Amino acid sequence: MKRKNHSSLILLMMAAVFLLMVVLYSTIFSPTTTAALKSDAGQMGKPLYKLDIAWPKYTEYFTGQVFGVAVDHIDHVAQRGENVPKVLVFSTDGDFLQAWNTSTLEEPHGIFLANATANPTVWITDVGKGAYGHTIKQYSPSGKLLQVLGTPGKPGSNLNPLQFDQPAEIFVHSSGEIYIVDGDGGMNNRLIKLSKDLQVLWMHGEKGQGLAQFNIPHSVAIDYYQRVWVADRGNKRIQVFNSVTGDWLGSWGSCFDDDAPYSVRLTADQKYFVVAQLNTNQVSLLEAPPVGGIGQCRVTSVIQLAEDIKPHLVDVDLKTGALYVAEIGGQQAQKFIPLTRGSSFL
Repeated sequence: MKRKNHSSLILLMMAAVFLLMVVLYSTIFSPTTTAALKSDAGQMGKPLYKLDIAWPKYTEYFTGQVFGVAVDHIDHVAQRGENVPKVLVFSTDGDFLQAWNTSTLEEPHGIFLANATANPTVWITDVGKGAYGHTIKQYSPSGKLLQVLGTPGKPGSNLNPLQFDQPAEIFVHSSGEIYIVDGDGGMNNRLIKLSKDLQVLWMHGEKGQGLAQFNIPHSVAIDYYQRVWVADRGNKRIQVFNSVTGDWLGSWGSCFDDDAPYSVRLTADQKYFVVAQLNTNQVSLLEAPPVGGIGQCRVTSVIQLAEDIKPHLVDVDLKTGALYVAEIGGQQAQKFIPLTRGSSFL
């Protein structure tokens, strides 16, 4: 009987050791799951979004600083760093599809997916200072370079031919008209509207604190009511313009005493503006004004991210309403989905 109990004890200890080895092996060698790298997120004010911890399914593909994200039926993420793919492509369900490691792209900053339903192309602003920088590039969905706006490797302030310094972001309207903020540092502080055939329609291009002047215009978005919204980062405000005439319509500054707006997008229902604030690690949702006026800036909800996440640029899926945040400090992109009645924020 003692011998039998002793044998059982040995078998039990061997099983425990084996189980411990399996756990250690899976921890060290298995792919890093999304949940393991996700930051904590809280929400203040009216809850509007919750974190989708299942997107992407694995975060091991994030290997550099994530600067921008563009989404429609497929998600494109732009990242920087030495010897890393510059663009990662995921499905909206979180499956990794492909990566670009093109030598034509130096330092991606802003990224935009245009014409997604018909003939999709990917536009990327390149703020690099080398032979390929100071440009805006258009790619096919598979990463083939289609055209370049600007003079590669040569910063400038000319518009004929088009010449940029450090273009921060591009927004391509469904009409084909293009809006560019040329001002992530460097000599230019400009908002430019181009026609579909790349002719300059209007521009605001002075550095300063006055009306229609900028100090690092960093992000641009167009609403359904012919209004252009520009995150004027250095001046800690959002300026608004008529998209047809270019006339200045107003500005919001009262919401940004603590930190500047780095990014601006509208929710799918056009009820709120989504604004990233890098230094306070927040994504704020501001009440959109009615047609005919700009009114005052009102914060409805704030997603508070963990310390040093550094949200940079955002994008919104206009079909599902999902919100994607590119995070420099966290070296990742995160997805937030709209809350439905009865949901809880994670």
